[in-house]
Amino acid sequence: MNGPGPLGAFLQARRAQLRPEDVGLRDLGPRRRVAGLRREELAQLAGVSVSYYTRLEQGLSRGASAEVLDAIAGALLLDTHERAHLDRLADTARHTPRPRRPRPEKLADETRDLLRAVDGVPAIVLGRRTDVLAWNTLGHALLAGHLDLLSPDDPARRPNMSRMLFLDLHCRELYADWERKARAVVGNLRIAVGRHPEDALLAELIGELTMKSPEFVALWADHRVVPCDASSYELHHPVVGTVTVTQQTLSIARSPDQALIVCTTPANSPSEQALTLLRHAAVSWAPHACGAGAAEEPRRQT
Repeated sequence: MNGPGPLGAFLQARRAQLRPEDVGLRDLGPRRRVAGLRREELAQLAGVSVSYYTRLEQGLSRGASAEVLDAIAGALLLDTHERAHLDRLADTARHTPRPRRPRPEKLADETRDLLRAVDGVPAIVLGRRTDVLAWNTLGHALLAGHLDLLSPDDPARRPNMSRMLFLDLHCRELYADWERKARAVVGNLRIAVGRHPEDALLAELIGELTMKSPEFVALWADHRVVPCDASSYELHHPVVGTVTVTQQTLSIARSPDQALIVCTTPANSPSEQALTLLRHAAVSWAPHACGAGAAEEPRRQT
């Protein structure tokens, strides 16, 4: 095995983020050469030998028991989501996955019906790699009106929300607190990689963002694991101005790797009024909605 692997990298990153005082230790030793806890300190807290923990971090041991993982998780002060991520990484280390050719994700008819049922609010369906599998007219107008409305229908042209957030100037300017949104997206990608370590297309996405975005590199190295569930964001929309929406992530029962993202606003609020204006504008654009982004080719209407 080359390098520590995902499990070792996660353990190293989280250990580096802890200080002795965070876990009740007095730092009386020589001056620290690296940030965070030493391996021997973490091993002591977890009740395992230093040599065993070192092998685990270096990717040389794959057989950590549930009890050992639980002890290490406690020593690292991991929350529920981070503990689940640790378990997935450890399970993957035990069973090296066989490479498989990824297939384009498909949208089930029931999911398309669900998207149509929430047509009154902005909504999109994301795949496990954050590819846009579908969006309603208002979701497109709110989050990516500069792209082709029909692009999600073609797997080769599907927008990817993670790529757009880091590499598309329109999306970077859309979020008033772009950094908070970026942290949430990266935390969600961490979970996806833990669940699908064999997914070559997901690995390619991470590699592309690593090569093209220094901000992504910094956030990815942090190893935070935070699911995107429900958060409010202030958007600076180029058509209707400032809009504050709550983006809620809803699981899809028959397609567990996909998620329905809906954007809601408080009743009778200025943001609700702004979405009403955007809805009227989007209806007039829809018949003519072809790609306005530099990276998108116009689709001919027949």
